[in-house]
Amino acid sequence: MAIRKPRGTQDFLPEQMINWHYIEQRMREICKVYGFNEIRTPAFEDTKLFLRGIGETTDVVQKEMYTFTTGDDGGSSFTLRPENTASAVRAYLENKVYGKEGLTKWYYMGPMFRHDKPQAGRYRQFHQFGAEVLGSQSPVVDSEVICMVVQLLKDFGLKDLNVEVNSVGCPTCRPVYREKLIEFFEPKKEQLCSDCQERLYKNPLRILDCKNETCKSLSVGAPEIHEHLCEECHDHFEELKTYLTAANVQYTLNPRLVRGLDYYTKTAFEVQYTPLGAQSAVAGGGRYDGLVEELEKTKLITGTNCRAICIRSSSW
Repeated sequence: MAIRKPRGTQDFLPEQMINWHYIEQRMREICKVYGFNEIRTPAFEDTKLFLRGIGETTDVVQKEMYTFTTGDDGGSSFTLRPENTASAVRAYLENKVYGKEGLTKWYYMGPMFRHDKPQAGRYRQFHQFGAEVLGSQSPVVDSEVICMVVQLLKDFGLKDLNVEVNSVGCPTCRPVYREKLIEFFEPKKEQLCSDCQERLYKNPLRILDCKNETCKSLSVGAPEIHEHLCEECHDHFEELKTYLTAANVQYTLNPRLVRGLDYYTKTAFEVQYTPLGAQSAVAGGGRYDGLVEELEKTKLITGTNCRAICIRSSSW
């Protein structure tokens, strides 16, 4: 049998690399304007980084990670990076960047790996651009990152962009909302898909993100998180909307937008490109105020409390 490229991967030939180089160069130019500097992290990390950072109940951790053990390191477990935010925060802490500057603005681009079902627009090795800001609690930072990614996509000629925003709360108010969701979905448990039945008591917010049509219909009328935000999260979200309006960014509120990773707090957003149809999300991200604390709990890295927001785009 002939050897072929692995399923879910791509070859990029010289004629394609012309466009590739143009995209990369334009990304670097936009990031320079907004004051971001490039970083590069390893293609694989200690598995515990992603278990703690992304969340053990997420689909990424449970189903999609490429994990392997090594015999020369005492059987240590490593994982090909499925995303880059956890790696960036690890680098921020390990290199004690928090002691060198008040506000850190990084961007990166490179291959990520997820054992996902190959389909249109999804690959097992895909290439991702992302930006991280660490050191600020201000919603101005959230709006700046959203503005940057919108400007970048428009520069590439994408029109009909729709920015969706939501607040996913924080450890203060999210537990109350979590109980409301459990109360709502519990009578319907047997009708939920197997994944959502498992999520019900572990992470019921993820049911709102389920693509199963039955689960979508069962979630109609579910409590909305904006009705249960604490004062701090409410004020943060209202300020974010004010800044987006001032920047002439057209947006819509999507109370079902929860994103797929556990570390998000407060702001969550996606940028949709309407002509793509069902798979229209081309960028997304959110704030993750608690990720540093979570990574410090691993005892592998230490640092100080900080605030951060990230964005990431799909394969390009």
